[in-house]
Amino acid sequence: MFVDHVKVYVKGGNGGDGMVAFRREKYIAYGGPAGGDGGKGGDVIFRVDEGLRTLMDFRYQRHFKAPRGEHGGSKSMHGKGGEDMVVKVPPGTIVKEVESGIIIADLVEHGQTAVIAKGGRGGRGNSRFATPQNPAPELSEKGEPGIEREVTLELKVLADVGLVGFPSVGKSTLLSVVSAAKPKIADYHFTTLVPNLGMVELEGGRTFVLADLPGLIEGAHEGVGLGHQFLRHIQRTRVIIHVVDMSGLEGRDPFEDFQTINEELEKYNLRLMERPQIIVANKMDMPDAEGNLKEFKEKLADEDALIFPISALAHEGLDQLLFAVADLLETTPEFPMYEIEDEEEENRSVLYKHEKETADFKITRDDDGAYVLSGYAIERLFKMTDFNFDQSVRKFARQMRGMGVDDALRERGAKDGDTVRLLDFEFEFLE
Repeated sequence: MFVDHVKVYVKGGNGGDGMVAFRREKYIAYGGPAGGDGGKGGDVIFRVDEGLRTLMDFRYQRHFKAPRGEHGGSKSMHGKGGEDMVVKVPPGTIVKEVESGIIIADLVEHGQTAVIAKGGRGGRGNSRFATPQNPAPELSEKGEPGIEREVTLELKVLADVGLVGFPSVGKSTLLSVVSAAKPKIADYHFTTLVPNLGMVELEGGRTFVLADLPGLIEGAHEGVGLGHQFLRHIQRTRVIIHVVDMSGLEGRDPFEDFQTINEELEKYNLRLMERPQIIVANKMDMPDAEGNLKEFKEKLADEDALIFPISALAHEGLDQLLFAVADLLETTPEFPMYEIEDEEEENRSVLYKHEKETADFKITRDDDGAYVLSGYAIERLFKMTDFNFDQSVRKFARQMRGMGVDDALRERGAKDGDTVRLLDFEFEFLE
């Protein structure tokens, strides 16, 4: 089975907790704070493995959680960091965040890596909070939670040249005779259900990768037939070979077929029409093919169009076609995988963002009238606070005041004694 689209859950490891401890050794008075820091949580890293061809493995494992860091120890000993979790993906994988749709990584080369979910930093031990005013603090931090998110993985086949056309026009046959690929070939529509790749080698050492993709029909850009499965993979290709059945045996008009396929490509992504296109008039060994080709050229009315009459079954006209493709590849640049509106959008789309670009907190009301605080920054602060120590609680209150939570609650109408809720914790608002 060829799997090219999956959704998975990833989570970086939590940081280890910092420790509250004091140095206690014989004959050493006032040893002072000696609590160590927690270790950093492991990252979830995706790495390209050229031995993989599909996303099949993700059908059986959809949750990836990196190990957490170890807690800090006494005598100022730091906890060990959690090991990174490395997940192998096939070349051509695009990773998108489900919630925002932002592209996190575009993984194409063997060994290429991308951090998909960062681990949290370790919490600080009490030795880090010692000051002249408070030389023996009973104060530490819990580990920072690791980033967690749902992501979609899309596999887009890495091929230089893509074969497009209606089902049963001879794309698989062409691939089988010009490369060592052995696609399934039969006389019915949608024989090709998955992309097939073949390496084409020419004299002079020139090579390119040719992809035979699922057939296209009208409405494919909306997902009709095998539309999205096909169109996802054509985005990677630099040159398009448009195969047209010139025999007309199925009662279809070759020029109408040609127009229909190009309309589907344009509706799916306007940039697909920027790619150079070679028209292959296949099945020229059939009786009516010559007349149909002449009529096709008259309707096309484009003197610059590259049209190659061939018979894939009879191996006729293939050399000229392949050398023309190789020449075209040498002058055709790679196309971007996604639309970039401006420089800021480019940075936002392609690079991993650790911090979410949102407000520190927001305030809503529950059905019982309680004020509910939420938001990445304030929830992170709450999770890193150790409420077993009074000094930590007071520090948390100061941090909330510094973030403007008190003033915001007053603006929302909070009065003395009102309930304020943050995750599973409730406290009273005091003026």
